[in-house]
Amino acid sequence: MLLGSGELGKEFVIACQRLGQYIIAVDSYDNAPAMQVAQASEVINMLDGNALDAIVAKHKPDIIVPEIEAIRTEQFYNYEKQGIKVVPSAKAANYTMNRKAIRDLAAIEVGVKTAKYRYATSYEELKAGVAICGMPCVVKPLMSSSGKGQSVIKNDADILNAWEYGLEGSRGDVMEVIVEEFVDFDYEITLLTLTQDNGETLFCPPIGHRQERGDYQESWQPMPMIYTRLIEAQKMAKEVTNALGGSGIWGVEFFIGKEGVYFSELSPRPHDTGMVTLGNTQNLSEFELHARAVLGIPVNEITLERNGASAVILAKNESNVQPIFSGINKAASYKNSDFKLFGKPTTRPYRRMAVALTFGDDPVEDLVKKAVEIAAHITVN
Repeated sequence: MLLGSGELGKEFVIACQRLGQYIIAVDSYDNAPAMQVAQASEVINMLDGNALDAIVAKHKPDIIVPEIEAIRTEQFYNYEKQGIKVVPSAKAANYTMNRKAIRDLAAIEVGVKTAKYRYATSYEELKAGVAICGMPCVVKPLMSSSGKGQSVIKNDADILNAWEYGLEGSRGDVMEVIVEEFVDFDYEITLLTLTQDNGETLFCPPIGHRQERGDYQESWQPMPMIYTRLIEAQKMAKEVTNALGGSGIWGVEFFIGKEGVYFSELSPRPHDTGMVTLGNTQNLSEFELHARAVLGIPVNEITLERNGASAVILAKNESNVQPIFSGINKAASYKNSDFKLFGKPTTRPYRRMAVALTFGDDPVEDLVKKAVEIAAHITVN
């Protein structure tokens, strides 16, 4: 049972079905991308614990795989007691769906380096947190995805707007934000980390990415970086994932700066920046790795096969009409490239609707430019 059925879930379903699985895709709206390729689907409010219990009792899944944050994750402990496997584990899903739990675990329990941070449940608490973290600083909802509700405070006039925007972008019923100091970093990476039932942890080549509005716009693999910094990030990723337990792919985000490596965030599932792996940059994509780990199929190694880059294609307007894509023929004329249309049934401004992919032996900088150029040809109408 897949809880959350977006574009990442869709690729995960495809990977699972190639391994003979039967999938029930669940989301809050009908005809979500993963539902289009799953054998069965359910539409519920996943923050409703009773509704969640009802579909679990109805379908009796062997495995539950959460794909989004807005889920009543407390129920997962009960499902584990019933003998259902929760991915990566009930503890991991419960902790990582909330920035407060995962940040405290990383910074306090595990002791990895993070930016200075505070929490706020009111405008006054946010002001106090800003005074401690200093300006500029970043504000994020404790529960959100794709950068929703994230903003930068540069002066006192920004604090109220940041508080209101943070609450607007919050998923679920958690009305709290985290404010953290702005780390002076040179670049940021996603380190896809694979934990397995056999206890072995493997790492994908690091992925670089650029963000706008807190959401990724382009990603590339591998991210050129100093080897000692990579080893430091791998060590931190292994410590945090070991503390959470379970098997699966984890999207572990780091800031890399002159002061070293800072742990930023972690998601217990395929990461949006990891869509670059759909260009066969690795021997197995992040979705294939996740599927194997979930099913207990051992992965012996992860190898870089070629360089790659991805660039997102966004909607501009809000519409409940099935979107139409144009410019496909032009986009398809590029060599060593591909694109994926997600099949989302509706649009809204900045909603991610498709991705352009490039790959080959070219430097990643050139591949990113090419991916952006291809993405620019595809428009969502």
